[in-house]
Amino acid sequence: MNFSIKVVAHTAKVEILLVFLPQNYRLMQHSINLNGQLLDLTTPKVMGIINATPDSFYQQSRTTDSVSTEQRLRQLLDEGAAIIDIGAVSTRPGASEVSEAEEMVRLRSCLATVTKAEPQAVLSVDTFRADVARMAVEEYGVAIINDISGGIIDKQMFSTVASLGVPYVLSDEGNHDEGTDIVDSMILRFARRIEELRSLGQKDILLDPGFGFGKTLDQNYQILTRLDELKVFELPLLIGISRKSMMHRLLNITPQQSLNATTAVHSYILSKHCADILRVHDVREAVETITIHQKIKEFDN
Repeated sequence: MNFSIKVVAHTAKVEILLVFLPQNYRLMQHSINLNGQLLDLTTPKVMGIINATPDSFYQQSRTTDSVSTEQRLRQLLDEGAAIIDIGAVSTRPGASEVSEAEEMVRLRSCLATVTKAEPQAVLSVDTFRADVARMAVEEYGVAIINDISGGIIDKQMFSTVASLGVPYVLSDEGNHDEGTDIVDSMILRFARRIEELRSLGQKDILLDPGFGFGKTLDQNYQILTRLDELKVFELPLLIGISRKSMMHRLLNITPQQSLNATTAVHSYILSKHCADILRVHDVREAVETITIHQKIKEFDN
């Protein structure tokens, strides 16, 4: 029998019917299916970043040839990354536009190197283009599509990932109406898009609140303190705050100086049990933070 989730908007106290779920929908999703293998998310996992770009905001994550790509890959895996997220288009403010053809060229080069060096590595591709997503999955066996636009830029993305049968990271792209409660607005937006994805047959969905994208400094921190409200969907949460401007703008430092701030925010998020995957530039530090948090949980009654 079908059922629905109801959410009470915390600000306006307006009850909103959010989403109808199919009969076979699984509550309490603690794993995702990656090419036939289940990734257990009972303990949070780390997604390490490779940027096949010349202009991503954090220089140390950039790779421009096969040698630097393989070096970066091995570093991330050696430090404990469970997933490698590869992007070929910078999303930093003011970044140059990249054509679909150029994105394809960059990704094919990077993916060829990565799959040859580590055939068993679990790969995610960071793209907002449906044809790029299809290429990555069909040609290189990419296991996850990470779309920072939430399906807005390319209207074929939802149907494409559903047909490919891979997990999809549904991000909030920001730009909410002025005067609205941003978290309530995000929840309603997610609900509508989850309903659309489910209607197309999409199985595994991860939610990313999209820190930094189309949001003010204060909005980012408001979302941070209310991440637990996104648990209403009982879907895995992917959190990407690594070295972002919400920290270095606040502290008047650079992205290169933001590792300590990133770890502080990761610790806060983990203490609230609000992350299933941390998307990071610095894998070793994130893995250590998770390990310490898990040990603390053993004695925190």
